Amino acid sequence: MQSKSIILSALGQDRGGKIVLALLISAVILVPMANLILPIGHPLHIETFTISLMGKYLSYAMLALAVDLVWGYLGILSLGHGAFFALGGYAMGMYLMRQIGDRGVYANPVLPDFMVFLNWQELPWFWQGFDQFWLACLMVVLVPGALAYVFGYLAFRSRVSGVYLSIMTQALTYALLLAFFRNEMGFGGNNGLTDFKDILGYSLQQDTTKVALFVCTGLALAVSYVVCRTIVSSRLGRAALAIRDTESRTRFMGYDVDGIKLWLFVLSAVIAGIAGALYVPQVGIINPGEFAPLNSIEVVVWVALGGRATLFGAIIGALIINYAKSWFTVEFPEVWLFALGGLFVLSTMYFPKGVIGFISDITARLGKGKKEKSSQQSGGSSQSGKPQQECGVNEVVS
Repeated sequence: MQSKSIILSALGQDRGGKIVLALLISAVILVPMANLILPIGHPLHIETFTISLMGKYLSYAMLALAVDLVWGYLGILSLGHGAFFALGGYAMGMYLMRQIGDRGVYANPVLPDFMVFLNWQELPWFWQGFDQFWLACLMVVLVPGALAYVFGYLAFRSRVSGVYLSIMTQALTYALLLAFFRNEMGFGGNNGLTDFKDILGYSLQQDTTKVALFVCTGLALAVSYVVCRTIVSSRLGRAALAIRDTESRTRFMGYDVDGIKLWLFVLSAVIAGIAGALYVPQVGIINPGEFAPLNSIEVVVWVALGGRATLFGAIIGALIINYAKSWFTVEFPEVWLFALGGLFVLSTMYFPKGVIGFISDITARLGKGKKEKSSQQSGGSSQSGKPQQECGVNEVVS
């Protein structure tokens, strides 16, 4: 009961978050119905391809949420969260590859096709057990979390911060990019892992399976948002904001600054890893390109456009930009990169607080104007109205 009250109090004043969660839950309920119940010719019918695309967008929104947790509330500009996303995706991809069995091109019941092609004689030790779904789910959480813990422990204890920490996170993901490109690493080289057949015995080509993956991604995003909102609304969240604004003063007051930064960084990496695991079966492939530093930088653009330190703004930014990206690649394939860059430049110039910050400022100004107008109208009819009217005049003059 106490944990339930904590969650409700965290969401109590989060109007934007409640709206986003309501829309998300509605989509989780209505979109599958529009696909499975309505016939194909119906105007409200949603194609299965569109559902897979929406599921990919939701996994990207989880990644943006993870970045906003550390950037917006800790001030850690991570340019390497794509690495945690890709590691979670590879962990799930290894399970999916083991499910192929003798249905592969070379019909080997144990070795994936790329290992047979490279004349591998036995399954590597780190592939053992990945035919079990529970182990794959465990690795989705443990591998990104362990990497984030080791990296964060070394970086935060060494008091690395600011642009230097951002460069280090970018170097981390680039190092993993180069490593996973090598065939001897045992992860498929530059081709990565693909040709997945089924998950938990259900074919990935069936409409019901793709709908189920979309629902799981939507629910995972909702749970991740509630967890993050609960944390940032707690004493831990307030301590994180203090670290972001004045780290030295917070450290002087006796707070365990390194520990707070470390565990929030690990939680962020775990959320990114889960997002990657949900992304892979819906897209059908995972390759070293997911480690590219440009991908991590692009996530920062999503958060900046949506609104840093809002959580739900990161979700909105990810959905807007990825939808725009899909539209531009179809309608204007030659200029979509320029459009993305222009969108970021315009948002930086005219929306420095992101879309959510811009809307909040407009709402605050309108509310302030209405309050001033009502106070001026009521000033002449009440006995205490004279000082109120003088105050309103002084505000207008100033």
